[in-house]
Amino acid sequence: MSLTVEKLTPSSNYGFLLTRQAYDTKQGIELSLWVKTLQGAVNIIVQNQQALFFVEQRQQVQAQSLLSEQRILTAKVNPLALKTFNQQLVSGFYFSTMRDFYRARDALKQAQIKCYEDDFRPDERFLMERFITSGIEFIPQSIAQPITELPKQFPQSNFATFYCNKCRATDKAQLLDDIALTMVSLDIECSMAGELYSIGLHSHKMSDGKSIKCVLMIGDQNNVIAKATQSKLSDEEATEIAQHIVWLDNEQALLAALIAWIKTHDPDIFIGWNVINFDFNLLQKRCDIYNIAFNIGRNAKSPRWRTRSAGGSQNEQKFIDVAGRVVLDGIDLLKNATYNFPSFSLDFVANALLGKGKKVDDVDNRMQEINDNFADDKLALAAYNLEDCHLVTLIFEQSLLLEFTRLRAKLTGLSIDRIGGSVAAFTNLYLPKLHRSGYIAPNMGDGLQGLVSPGGYVMDSIPGLYKNVLVLDFKSLYPSIIRSFNIDPMGLIEGLKSPKNSIKGFDGAYFSRDKHFLPEIINELWLERDIAKKDKNAALSQAIKIIMNSFYGVLGSTGCRFFDPRLSGSITKRSHELLITTKMWLEDDGYQVIYGDTDSIFVSVDDDLTLQQCQTLGKALQDKINLRWQATLKKDFAIESQLEIEFETHFSQFLMPTIRGQDVGTKKRYAGMVEKKGTSELIFKGLESVRTDWTELAKTFQRELYLKIFNGEPFADYVRSIVAQTSAGQLDHLLVYRKRIRRQLDHYIKNVPPHVKAARLADDINKINNQPQKYQQRGWIEYLITTSGPQAKGYVNAPLDYQFYIDRQLATVADAILPFVGSSFEKLTSDQMNLFQ
Repeated sequence: MSLTVEKLTPSSNYGFLLTRQAYDTKQGIELSLWVKTLQGAVNIIVQNQQALFFVEQRQQVQAQSLLSEQRILTAKVNPLALKTFNQQLVSGFYFSTMRDFYRARDALKQAQIKCYEDDFRPDERFLMERFITSGIEFIPQSIAQPITELPKQFPQSNFATFYCNKCRATDKAQLLDDIALTMVSLDIECSMAGELYSIGLHSHKMSDGKSIKCVLMIGDQNNVIAKATQSKLSDEEATEIAQHIVWLDNEQALLAALIAWIKTHDPDIFIGWNVINFDFNLLQKRCDIYNIAFNIGRNAKSPRWRTRSAGGSQNEQKFIDVAGRVVLDGIDLLKNATYNFPSFSLDFVANALLGKGKKVDDVDNRMQEINDNFADDKLALAAYNLEDCHLVTLIFEQSLLLEFTRLRAKLTGLSIDRIGGSVAAFTNLYLPKLHRSGYIAPNMGDGLQGLVSPGGYVMDSIPGLYKNVLVLDFKSLYPSIIRSFNIDPMGLIEGLKSPKNSIKGFDGAYFSRDKHFLPEIINELWLERDIAKKDKNAALSQAIKIIMNSFYGVLGSTGCRFFDPRLSGSITKRSHELLITTKMWLEDDGYQVIYGDTDSIFVSVDDDLTLQQCQTLGKALQDKINLRWQATLKKDFAIESQLEIEFETHFSQFLMPTIRGQDVGTKKRYAGMVEKKGTSELIFKGLESVRTDWTELAKTFQRELYLKIFNGEPFADYVRSIVAQTSAGQLDHLLVYRKRIRRQLDHYIKNVPPHVKAARLADDINKINNQPQKYQQRGWIEYLITTSGPQAKGYVNAPLDYQFYIDRQLATVADAILPFVGSSFEKLTSDQMNLFQ
């Protein structure tokens, strides 16, 4: 195995890595790397590669004998100067075909001979060992067509193909950013049975700088134009959408037109909403039905599909590999970028981010409207189809999703369509450095067993209604602990070899002072994030933050080959120590600490302090604590502190409620008023106002009631007014619950929650009325509580149970704060409620 970075000549070319693939040929393993350059997309073929895993040298002869007996060919077996974390030297077993690699791995495992690093594909190892992430430089050895002669737009058949064995990570980072990736939003419309109606395609900017709006539609153009006056679209809208429609006779023609469109317009990236599991999956199935080759790859081949099951076929996740093209799903990317919505439906997310939603009159009967439009108003269907595409494009642009995933690829080496991948990202960054230090990676399960790492430290709270609460927050606490105490997988192994000269951790851990990589990796990311924040590059800052914060989770995950509870325990237990000690220091100085959670400490200070005095005090406490930790770590561990506590927030009013029905303070639930730039902002954490399973009645009531109490305004009449309006049916629009059905309805047997009861009742009604079943395959439901129990919105046939809402929504919210001002919901409403009885 080569552990040196290839040196390239100045004549090398460079580009952005789109896709990678390894496959067997008669000549051995080849890698196919599709790269977008400034001149366009090219295909780099890397020949004569070998698949590799490691076996301990003490088992080398036994392993070779076994493989020989089973006639499994090795290209070579080399003893190496590499060792395991148990200090055992290893040999590299190299294979000229992936078939032999997999057969050998399975045979050795069956014989209880441990293979190390046997889960890396040759393309992954090739890129990782050369520190290649998203940018790649290459020297062509055999050139089918010189890159300088390639036109800016390529016909499908004229892509340049280079045979090239010399590649490295490019140092042309700035130039790499100039390589634009063309992005097309794709959306299909179909019947309930999956029969295709239309395919929408949209892009704001293709390689020629032009935008694209296109709807491939099954239908008779003359017939549709004749009916145009009957369309629900205005004349202007109908004329506009008609010019973007390509009319086709049937599904076969529709699929052929799509494949031809892709070849002609040649996008780098497809985007959409559930676009892999639904749109591309259905397109593949329809092609299979008609025996049409779905050859949308830049190599004119069909996609390769992979499937991962997560608890049954209903949770099956599909993955698609298209040579030279990438398919990105908006839902997955938003989740990766830590966006969170009560619902990830396109309509909900578009309204939340863009302030507008789908072009449909009846959201609840969307399928019926699509069917009706296909039959009678194809212009309206085309407008709806294209608008869905447009919404996805706008969401990607608004949320910088393409920029985010490009930057994540650049930082970690993950392919830009990789979902999740925290463990893979860590491995990409860490493993090449580990090899160069003489170690190979352990296997999953090799770490110390029997220890359990605790979670973040959460203090018992002191309930009450406070003025002037300062929040001190450790900035990126877990990464800063790793940097300060040199917590690192190899550092643990080296530290245990010479504990006297190392930094003591927890659970018997010691960490080397000079042999480690993770602290440096995090430090580099930290500095890059500071630059990104200074440059106001939100996408880069967020990408780095997610990567840094994921490293603790990776080290604490049994799904990571580097898992060892001494690593994660030395992070979380140190964080406990930091919070407890900081709390003690503050209390020794006469301050009251009323709460603390993971990386934050809430300090109650004098009620009489002004806003400016609180700001000054917060910064003074911040500076004092930071200096004290610097001195403490220098004295006790002889290390430089990378810890940084920040004065983050000043609550001018703050409520720490009690656990319902008890005098004990809550955890992870509070509310407060923050003064920012001359305006007041009401903050809720864990309370009803920010929870998706409470009604708008509870949320609105809570916000208004807390606002009045925090501002010192009268509140009794407001409480009575809301109760009266609720009882009189004036607030019915605020009484809707919204919850997710997470399983199929018939899977709820013993404990059937209210929303499932409502869903079953609604679908019973649908069945009687010969209407489609709405709730059988999970999803969201809106429902209300009636005197006959929970009933779905649109299916209510009994009076609403107003007393339920008063007792379970209003009273619960009110009694979290009223006792702190000498009142209660019952006191305020007892006479009033008697009037309603």
